[in-house]
Amino acid sequence: MKFHHIGIACKNIAEEIEAIKQMHDVVDVSPIVHDPQQKAELCILKLGEGTTIELISGEQVENLIKRRITYYHLCFETNDIEKEIMRLQDLGGFLVSEPKPAILFENRRVAFLQVSYGLIELVESA
Repeated sequence: MKFHHIGIACKNIAEEIEAIKQMHDVVDVSPIVHDPQQKAELCILKLGEGTTIELISGEQVENLIKRRITYYHLCFETNDIEKEIMRLQDLGGFLVSEPKPAILFENRRVAFLQVSYGLIELVESA
């Protein structure tokens, strides 16, 4: 697995983009997309020092936002999503969301697992 991005829950993506721009050197912002399978609006920000942040708003993160929790997940890229899911399950991980295409990532499949340190997302390599 290779680190891909950190996922941050927010109420309003456009407002959060502006807040992050005030704190960090944002060098790229993807279009905001609605993904009905993920039940969310999504956007990717790239920071000048190399960090990638995914902003997530909508039904998928409403309960987090109500509790003022913004950290959502870490994402890792993998060449074989099924093999990685099985490996993580063997280590005690729990599959939260089966692999499905993600609009934000050119319809590459993503899956979510709960592991000992929190929620992680796996995204298939391009």
